[in-house]
Amino acid sequence: MSALERRFRPRAGKHADGGHELGVIGGLSALSLDALSSVAYGPDAMVAQLLAGGVAALTWTLPIALVITGMLILLVISYSQVIAAFPDGGGAYAVSKAEIGSWASLLAAASLVVDYTLTVAVSLAAGAAALGSAFPALSHHLLLICLVALVTLTALNWFGIAESAKALMPFTAVFVLSTLAIVVVGPFHSHPAAVIGTREHFPVVEALGVVLILKAFAAGCSALTGVEAIANGTPAFRAPRVRTAQRTELLLGLLLGVMLVGLCALIKLHHVSERSGVTILAQLAAGAFGKGILFYVSNLSVAAVLGLAANTSFGGLPVVMSLLARDHRLPHMFYLRGERPVFRHGIAALAIAAALLLTLTGANVNALIPMYAIGVFIGFTLSQFGLVRRWRAQRPARWRLRIALNGTGMMMSGLAAVIFVFSKFTEGAWVLVIVIPGLIFTFHRIERYYAEVGRELRLGFTPPRPVRRESVVIVPTTTVSLLTERALSAALSLGETVIAVAVAGNEEERRHLLSAWDEWDSAVPLEVLIDKHRSLLRPVYRYVRQTEQDSPDTTITVLIPEILPRKRRHEILHNQRGRLLAAVLRARTDVVIATLGLHLHD
Repeated sequence: MSALERRFRPRAGKHADGGHELGVIGGLSALSLDALSSVAYGPDAMVAQLLAGGVAALTWTLPIALVITGMLILLVISYSQVIAAFPDGGGAYAVSKAEIGSWASLLAAASLVVDYTLTVAVSLAAGAAALGSAFPALSHHLLLICLVALVTLTALNWFGIAESAKALMPFTAVFVLSTLAIVVVGPFHSHPAAVIGTREHFPVVEALGVVLILKAFAAGCSALTGVEAIANGTPAFRAPRVRTAQRTELLLGLLLGVMLVGLCALIKLHHVSERSGVTILAQLAAGAFGKGILFYVSNLSVAAVLGLAANTSFGGLPVVMSLLARDHRLPHMFYLRGERPVFRHGIAALAIAAALLLTLTGANVNALIPMYAIGVFIGFTLSQFGLVRRWRAQRPARWRLRIALNGTGMMMSGLAAVIFVFSKFTEGAWVLVIVIPGLIFTFHRIERYYAEVGRELRLGFTPPRPVRRESVVIVPTTTVSLLTERALSAALSLGETVIAVAVAGNEEERRHLLSAWDEWDSAVPLEVLIDKHRSLLRPVYRYVRQTEQDSPDTTITVLIPEILPRKRRHEILHNQRGRLLAAVLRARTDVVIATLGLHLHD
């Protein structure tokens, strides 16, 4: 079991390092916000595709939703099987690694990185759209709202302010209850689309046929994003973990299916189409509740849950990146924690990528969804394919039925991914055709590089016993001072031979330096190098390099003294040659580089 499989989980309850284990309701709040909140943009994406065939094509909304719900049932069954087969978590990554192979696991990891990143962008864009629907004045500033929310989430996670599953429960409950209330009350009201927003004209640009229906099906499948999160985070559940996680998965499937079918039924019943400045869900809320307090509660709960769904990526992706770094598939800096402790490099990378996506797409949900769904459905397809291979190899009870279910799910999710790629290729899907293979290639190259470094360092083999060598300590200096005295005292403690090195512009300066040194009587010899430009770097580098060549069996240490001022802003007032020298020596020699700081006090 790899580190990535053991820790492949979002934060839940308290932090995973010492948090509370989740029950069914807590798991639904902590791990299912992405999936539940997807009904805020999934039906919109479906309607946007069908409108290419004219308003009359919206009659296909409910049939397509029923097919998507059938796919949801297959995915819920599939991920319940994943939970049982891989109780240590990992989802598609664990299945791919165990049942398909290394390259498939790299594809799963790449799609997961894309999925987490786009979760932030899509959730914030959809949340901003919900706010714009409730408060029309904000509808012209959706990108700004997204970026402000992104900066806020980044700051909260940067300083280690983690969410609690209990804190998420009220938001989740209000969102689910308000959406179910729309489904229940909506049929008794008529024409909610006439209440808010500005009517738009949708000319027929594509004949209603199989291709258009398939496009709408693929777009509507974006409502299934996040179904895999519970399987990824199985270790976060309380005992019996498998049963608790499976119950949570089933409850998620039930709620998501009811909300999706109910909302799509209302879209068909009331002929709801896209209107300027409002979302489909906002129109349905206005039709069910009017423009009173319940309308605002519904839209604010949608925005809040979408924001919290975005926040789950800040808990999940930095951990994923840290564990990919532990597996030597990302730079090791992503494995480092900050003071809080949080994975700040991962948080920064996620924030930058999400900000770039939001800016390039203008926070347009429909522009982001194709990229989002492709990454998600790659993971779905891999997990289904991995289970098919598992059942064929192990042949447990009813293995043929299992293969039939998982095979059907694999074909449906694969079909959705392929349709997205081809139908939305020129609208942004081409980005993932480059990004995902690029990530796989990057993971592989980094892993190969670390393997080569490991071979050169002979990691895993017992090296020869360390031997004591003659040591020489070289101390660059400029004049006799307290800083020089501290540096030479430290150098005398480090090695048998200590040499001070200074640079003079001419012979007169050289004689002056030697005279001051003799008067001090430090008992440490001084080498004065001549350089007409008085550059410390070139002559000292040549001296150290020559010493290294003359004494190949000697350990050479260069001790560089530097002044540490009382205030950070004063650092620019001091000479930075010592740091430049350290950088040059580190890049071009194999000597030991040490620095000695002298703090200035009041």
